[in-house]
Amino acid sequence: MVKALVEGAKAPGFTLPDAAGVPISLADFAGKKLVIYFYPRADTPGCTREAVDFSRLKTDFAKAGTAVLGVSADPVPALSRFAKKHDLAVPLLSDERHEMLSAYGVWGEKKLYGRSFMGVKRTTVLIDRDGRIAKLWQNVKVPGHAEEVLAAAKVL
Repeated sequence: MVKALVEGAKAPGFTLPDAAGVPISLADFAGKKLVIYFYPRADTPGCTREAVDFSRLKTDFAKAGTAVLGVSADPVPALSRFAKKHDLAVPLLSDERHEMLSAYGVWGEKKLYGRSFMGVKRTTVLIDRDGRIAKLWQNVKVPGHAEEVLAAAKVL
């Protein structure tokens, strides 16, 4: 059983490939604020909207001293196509083995139209400069979410 994250806990470490296959680690952001948004699947309507919203606000997040990463279980080639198709500015990471997704408690059973399956639960984590979970959003509704996360990052 995977332990769910809680605010104040140390963020689990990770190293995953981005859409270009370049490894990115939590350690790369030591001493900085970081938003990680977990999304179910590249190039689906809700996930595209979320990625576009975070990309549109990338400069505002940077002004707030905060980096942003998107993470899904999609393979690197799918992320690359997704990023190019929608001109995404936020790095997307691939966790095909579900190791980071499990460590962050976002890989689990989902239900849709009466059927159960394993997948990514749409969740966002704001990590403070000390590497701790400052804020956690679960069961995210996409409209207005990126703006809400930005507001929290600004006051952190």
